[in-house]
Amino acid sequence: MNEQDDAVLATAPTDGNGATAPGGEARNPLLAALGERVRNLRAQRGLTRKAVAIAADVSERHLANLEYGTGNASILVLQQVAGALHCSLAELVGDVTTSSPEWLLIRELLENRSETDLRRVRLALGELLGTASVDPARHSRIALVGLRGAGKSTLGQMLADDLELPFVELSREIEKLAGCSVREIHDLYGTNAYRRYERRALEETIQIYSEVVIATPGGIVSDPATFNELLAHCTTVWLQAAPEEHMGRVAAQGDTRPMAASKEAMDDLRRILSGRAAFYSKADLSVDTSGKSLAQAFQGLRSAARQSMNAS
Repeated sequence: MNEQDDAVLATAPTDGNGATAPGGEARNPLLAALGERVRNLRAQRGLTRKAVAIAADVSERHLANLEYGTGNASILVLQQVAGALHCSLAELVGDVTTSSPEWLLIRELLENRSETDLRRVRLALGELLGTASVDPARHSRIALVGLRGAGKSTLGQMLADDLELPFVELSREIEKLAGCSVREIHDLYGTNAYRRYERRALEETIQIYSEVVIATPGGIVSDPATFNELLAHCTTVWLQAAPEEHMGRVAAQGDTRPMAASKEAMDDLRRILSGRAAFYSKADLSVDTSGKSLAQAFQGLRSAARQSMNAS
């Protein structure tokens, strides 16, 4: 930091939190925190503001406003500043993996590793930290994952009947806990509240049943903590299907809302499936139901489930 910068920082007024705010204007806490990270990163690298401004191809005044938390920079400018500071955009904006030197060192070890290597690391970390699955009932709890329309409810009930096990539809358990429908939970309390009910419903189901077939909501993979809980305590099966079949099955259930804007709805469905596929693929087993009759899909699921249970 150069002498001029030091002088400005020393004489500038502060906001209510004691942070620098030239002119005394109130600052957005997010922008203030971002500015502090930029200043700290610049200091760590021993760079003057002028040097960073030149490297980032932005004006020194613009960079000063960013550092003081009074400049709302575009994402492209932030990317340029990150490049000038030789750090990732995540580190600049305060991703959790940049919150300490240990986090940064661990992240460096994991970067550019294959999915197979990352899975090995995740399992090894579970062993090291004592969070790995030691649940002896894991192989007798079968949890079905996949998008809506995959057949989790129908096939799950059939599998439970065949194995003579209880069947639990987790969405119904969530509604019991909340005292209202899933849609009302989202409308009244928001997604975060729904995720809390989902986690609680799963935990209670695991505590109550040592043998069970569970049909999970399609978005259960969206919360890493809940999905980790599922993977640790249940044998998971991904029921796969083509997007068109997902949509057709939902419509066949009497819900024609997704078909209101067919092309847009299909595009959205494909994006959701693409975004979640990497998480669904972490399941222990997968059964592709595309192009299969209900009886054929059930036989595939039954065979996979029985084989897994016998192997335990």
